[in-house]
Amino acid sequence: MSRLRRPFSSVRSRAALAATAVVAVALVAAAFALLFALRSNLTNEASGQADQFSNEVAQQIARHVPIGKLDLEGSEDHPTQVVDAKGRLLIASEDLAEITGTGVSAVRPPSTPSTTAPTPTPTPTPTGDDDDDDSGGDDDSGDDSDDDAPPPGAPDDGTVSPPGKHRTGSATVDGRTVDYVFSERRVTDVAGGPYTVFTGSSLGPQQSAVRATTIAMAIGVPALLVVVGGVTWLVTRRALRPVEGIRREMAAITASEDLTRRVPEPQTHDEVAKLARTTNETLTALEASVDRQRRFVADASHELRSPIASLRTQLEVGEAHPELLDVPGAVADTVRLQQLAADLLLLARLDAGEQAGRTRLDLAALVREEVSQRSTDRIPVTADVRGSVEVAGSRGQLARVLGNLLDNAQRHAAGEVRATVRREGGRVVLAVADDGSGVPETERERIFERFVRLDDARSRDDGGAGLGLAIARDVAHRHGGTLEVGRAEAGGALFELRLPAAGRDPERPVPTGASALGAAPAQVLGDGRE
Repeated sequence: MSRLRRPFSSVRSRAALAATAVVAVALVAAAFALLFALRSNLTNEASGQADQFSNEVAQQIARHVPIGKLDLEGSEDHPTQVVDAKGRLLIASEDLAEITGTGVSAVRPPSTPSTTAPTPTPTPTPTGDDDDDDSGGDDDSGDDSDDDAPPPGAPDDGTVSPPGKHRTGSATVDGRTVDYVFSERRVTDVAGGPYTVFTGSSLGPQQSAVRATTIAMAIGVPALLVVVGGVTWLVTRRALRPVEGIRREMAAITASEDLTRRVPEPQTHDEVAKLARTTNETLTALEASVDRQRRFVADASHELRSPIASLRTQLEVGEAHPELLDVPGAVADTVRLQQLAADLLLLARLDAGEQAGRTRLDLAALVREEVSQRSTDRIPVTADVRGSVEVAGSRGQLARVLGNLLDNAQRHAAGEVRATVRREGGRVVLAVADDGSGVPETERERIFERFVRLDDARSRDDGGAGLGLAIARDVAHRHGGTLEVGRAEAGGALFELRLPAAGRDPERPVPTGASALGAAPAQVLGDGRE
């Protein structure tokens, strides 16, 4: 049963969904902000118009225009009410049929509005003494026409207050019910006052604009989101097309096991191109590793075949003719097999990434000890070692490197082999030189390859399998050092092992793997110059 594909499992789907979601959130937030700003601006505009009209009506009252003669022109757009101090309706717009939101539901006054002008509220005069009254009586007998004049000090006009808090409600004018915003003003300092004026301004244009904007957004936002999602899908698909090519090629390489193939590299400088180049570099390294492993297995099988065949032949001859058994030859073949197996085991551990130990040891003392044990060598080794120089690493592995270098020098020296130890700055240098034929400059890197011997015409029984120098360089690298070959003063080969000098860190325990390696036999017959 095939596995069901989950929705949005591809990068394209997730990218398109994420982009659409982000744009949707931004558009919705922008839509709400736009609608709020539009509603607020139009409401403020309507409130301003209501304030203006209410001020015009209130100013008429303040100038003592009779309530019945107030000019309410334009009240069809601005429904108006004027009430007294007791909240009774005095006058309203003619076409007003119903109103809410002002607190006064009446639309018709109970009586005909007065046509008498509201006069200023009289201001009481101070009461004087009898003499003043007598004098005042003399003045009153003069002219009765001054009885209707406002008292001295009374204001000429009434006072119009600023607009109060705006209210919202509805009004029915000419049979149409519309929402309004109402402005409230008070007129004081007039007879019969204070008066309150309510004037409304229609919210219809605001609601129409908001409704039209909402409909446009309801249609436009989903359409825009569809466009964003589609464009993101196409752009992501185009951007990921090279990745799909890389995936298909990698699947083909996995199926065919052909490591010579490479993934296509886009002609760009983006992350996908870097991924393709890194993938090809990985394939190249993997191909080299597999080829190296195959050559290693083939060469190891070939190297093992010769001593095994020789040993089998000797044993078969000895079984048939005991007097002809070559016991020393059989022992030599067995020792060679043992040493070759130890070399292969060490190389396998080094390839697996096994790190060296970090024990502090005196490299100069190690050289003196190893040289002192080689009294049976064909050519005596001269050790030029003074003082003490410490390095951090595995004693067994470093002893093996030294043994491999001395064995290689013994095999090719004419009459001198010299080992020296010195310190150069933060490095310790172990040098092994001979007076042999040396190593051609063009072959100085090749000799560190496994199973490589420069003189293939020589018998394999005269030397090792070509693993000694390969092991020595791998161990040097595991210790953070280098192993290079040059020309010695005597004309032969000069091998220099450079290791970091030991710092002041406390001694660390040697790992189990490193201890096992250190316990391996130190004498190795293989080298890289045979």
